[in-house]
Amino acid sequence: MAHVDPHDPGDEVARKRAEEAGDVARKPIKAGKGEARFGTASWTDPTMIVPGVFYPPGLKTAEDRLRFYAGQFSMVEVDATYYALPYRRMAEAWVERTPKDFVFDIKAHALMTGQPTEVARLPKAIKEELPAQLTEKKRIYRKDMPGELLDAVYAQFREALEPLIDARKIGAVLVQFPKWVFPSNEARELILETRQRLDLQIAVEFRHGSWFNEKNAQRTIKFLQDNKIPYVAVDEPQGFKSSVPPVVIPTNDELAVFRFHGRNKETWEKKNITPSERFRYLYDEDELADWTPKIAAVAKQTKQTHVVYNNCFSNYGTTNAREAAKLLAEMQA
Repeated sequence: MAHVDPHDPGDEVARKRAEEAGDVARKPIKAGKGEARFGTASWTDPTMIVPGVFYPPGLKTAEDRLRFYAGQFSMVEVDATYYALPYRRMAEAWVERTPKDFVFDIKAHALMTGQPTEVARLPKAIKEELPAQLTEKKRIYRKDMPGELLDAVYAQFREALEPLIDARKIGAVLVQFPKWVFPSNEARELILETRQRLDLQIAVEFRHGSWFNEKNAQRTIKFLQDNKIPYVAVDEPQGFKSSVPPVVIPTNDELAVFRFHGRNKETWEKKNITPSERFRYLYDEDELADWTPKIAAVAKQTKQTHVVYNNCFSNYGTTNAREAAKLLAEMQA
């Protein structure tokens, strides 16, 4: 009999577990004076939209899928905005297709965090203004961008989100720094600049462990607390130079964010694979349960806590989000 990897057992096993967990994740879960929302970092991954995996067969349009997803969870993280700037019509559609108290976290565009972006994905108006030497490149970085065009990137991003802001459906802009951004005055200034330019709640995730090594941990925590910037606590593979430890520090009374990337060491730093392959990992109940008291402790002292599953391969993220929500609800009962 073939050995089944408990962390990659296939969608049938995950579906059964999701059914057992029930639908408690549909609404925010009260914890003390605060509430916790559970969801995933995508609702459109190609492995997730295969008919019958998470969505019932027959749901084929973007509208149908978002309406269904928003009936199962109380929040979602939008990662598409990292690759391409959002536009207003898109945000208007999101408002229309989700319940009144549904919340979106929006990932900051690559150019805002020092990552490269594909020139082909920039809006036409910005592309046409690029200097000739940049239009010939496949990818460009923030440092390459003329100041007024970088301003235009932030302006379009902020303007596109207005419908969500007006409907009070925006949680935070997730500012995720790449693993080559180390603790420095420059990096800290960029965090503050991002918040100032967007004039929205941001939440910060680091992708290099040096932010929390012996030398830098206290300074990192003090910087976030002094500036009341929510820190994104992560669960991810350990043992790499880039690995960020699973530290939990409330740094803002309004919002706390947890993100679960799975623990797939084999794919964590692998080149040229899809995000769903990188995060292909189904947490078992013990792994989820280890986090429940930490999430509960933070949720009790924070108005809103977002718990986001980024292991969006197939139905793994949606299953774990349901299970984690149930664990927290049971602890509060």
